[in-house]
Amino acid sequence: MTSNKEVRQMGDWLSELADVRARTSDLEMDPAVGRRRSAVRQAMRIRREAETFARRWPEPEPSEPQAPPICWSQLERQLADLAGCPIRAGMARDLISATRKTARFKPPEMVWREILCLAWALLDEGFPADPPEGSAATT
Repeated sequence: MTSNKEVRQMGDWLSELADVRARTSDLEMDPAVGRRRSAVRQAMRIRREAETFARRWPEPEPSEPQAPPICWSQLERQLADLAGCPIRAGMARDLISATRKTARFKPPEMVWREILCLAWALLDEGFPADPPEGSAATT
């Protein structure tokens, strides 16, 4: 049998737990907290991806020749030109913008790989450039 003191103590713990849950649920409803949590999850995902990439492909020797430097606007301009149609050119701008925003958190070789994948997708004739018939974008 439990004493009144133990019951009171358990009741105190339960009320504290309820208070914590209430505060936590209030935070979850706050859009600013949700955005911060989402940003933290994205940063953690990018870090895991970069670490996995670095384990698979270690840094090259410093004596290896480097690729010529190119700025983001030049890269965007070239991919948009190669894209072949205005819709894909717009996609090139959006995709390069997204790549640029996360590039500083990734190894350079990983960024180049993403750029090559973007170029491959934009130049693929089977890649859907036009929205499907009847979609919201065509109405």
